Amino acid sequence: MRKKPELLIPAGNLEVLKTAVVFGADAVYIGGEAFSLRAKAKNFSKEDMEEGIRFAHTNGVKVYVTANILAHNEDLKEAEQYFEELKAMGPDALIISDPGLFLIARRVWPEAEIHISTQANNTNYMTYRFWWELGAKRVVCARELTLREIGEIRSRIPEEMEIESFVHGAMCISYSGRCLLSNYFTGRDANHGECTHPCRWKYAVMEESRPGEYLPVYENERGTFLFNSGDLCMVGHIPELVEAGIDSFKIEGRMKTALYVAATARTYRRALDDYFESEEKYRQGRDRYMEEAARCTHRRFTTGFYFGKPSEEAQIYDESTYMNEYTYLGTVHDVDGEGFAWIEQRNKFCLGDRIEIMRPDGNDEAVKVEGIWNADGEAMESAPHARQILRLRLSGPTEVYDLLRVRRL
Repeated sequence: MRKKPELLIPAGNLEVLKTAVVFGADAVYIGGEAFSLRAKAKNFSKEDMEEGIRFAHTNGVKVYVTANILAHNEDLKEAEQYFEELKAMGPDALIISDPGLFLIARRVWPEAEIHISTQANNTNYMTYRFWWELGAKRVVCARELTLREIGEIRSRIPEEMEIESFVHGAMCISYSGRCLLSNYFTGRDANHGECTHPCRWKYAVMEESRPGEYLPVYENERGTFLFNSGDLCMVGHIPELVEAGIDSFKIEGRMKTALYVAATARTYRRALDDYFESEEKYRQGRDRYMEEAARCTHRRFTTGFYFGKPSEEAQIYDESTYMNEYTYLGTVHDVDGEGFAWIEQRNKFCLGDRIEIMRPDGNDEAVKVEGIWNADGEAMESAPHARQILRLRLSGPTEVYDLLRVRRL
């Protein structure tokens, strides 16, 4: 059996990074306030990045920092300063797609481990060898590759070179994320970190001889979403991914909530550990992994391109409805001497509600909300305002980093 792959989890802010670490990540990838392709995500200030790296390293988890924009001339001078700052903070690797930024990073921080982003459209073994000869340690597969193609790449590159591949999360209609729609419609460049996700918008059809007459193509009561793909989910195909020689299983989602990160990290952690303990144990748990993966917001699941090209219906564009079984209420950031949980509330809940404590070890528990107080100690009947700091009495015990969620009816 091949070596156990790394489980690489996204984090859009410090709270989510800590959740990823506690819920099973081997490594997390994050973006700073510049040079990241998720400029709309909250991302990390310098101070949060320093704290996040310390927290992850204390818990034996690696941190990779993305600098994966396609840079313009005016970006290059600032990039040197940015890489100097990162060098002082000591993340475990940089994720880069632009050759110019790659050269700057190599000059500023020669010892840095560099991973080549999926944005570089890495689709063949000669591309991998090209980056290896320039000093890259790892290359992230383009999402358009099949398992057969990845297996061939593995057989034709140095054994020490690592392959990283997305195994879960949102897919893009454009080739490895290189999209012009956002720039065309809004002037915000997707390749510069500012994608407005126009592929998620609602569209209609117009017949050429009837200008101005918009014909809806009904997918459901919400309308139609012609360019919207399904979400990748490969937790039911761990053996095939391992056999292809993938070294790092990457989860998409630096703009997702702590609930999404906790659910995907814990599910893939369990699936990987079960498989490497016993193939039979993995097979018996496959349905449970799929159920757990579905317990956060997602579109219809697909296996993407892994088992075939789009002509073979590998990708799904015919339905974009979000499925959302649970609502995220908040993460426990403190438990006081009386056993009460302190959270920063994210969605509304009320006194007397039945909610669920989601724990890193998988021993989730349904509990009742027996008391709610705001930060001033005032009792509350409900918590309708997001981002309130709340003190809760629950019918079951909690620990720091437990997540609270409620099942949607």
